[in-house]
Amino acid sequence: MQSARSGEINVITGAAIDCAVRIHTDLGPGLMESVYEAILHRQLENMGFRVARQVSIPVRYEGLSFKEGFRADLIVEDRVILELKSVDQISKAHRKQLLTYLKLSGLQVGLLLNFGAHLMRDGIARVVCDYQET
Repeated sequence: MQSARSGEINVITGAAIDCAVRIHTDLGPGLMESVYEAILHRQLENMGFRVARQVSIPVRYEGLSFKEGFRADLIVEDRVILELKSVDQISKAHRKQLLTYLKLSGLQVGLLLNFGAHLMRDGIARVVCDYQET
């Protein structure tokens, strides 16, 4: 797996967080995840990032590949998974889910962005898998 430079990761996660906070401030909590996803996707693209939406990631197990693995909400610059939620609060299960997504995709850093939180800052969690800053 290719190691991502920490500067690239920090620029991506910083931009994603800034956009999420702005969207949450403007629209508030309570909309469907898909609405926040569409808007965040567009905002990040407008900033010049390559963003893929609803990316299917297969599961590989004992030499077999299963298409039914998972769908990443957003993947930015082939480096960072953004997993969006619109729930009262992020649970341990959400963090574990994103950690598994990172392992399966071979990516190292992801953000959980919970648009259901009263304050966006309380709805942000960074999850890492085998990540070392360079």
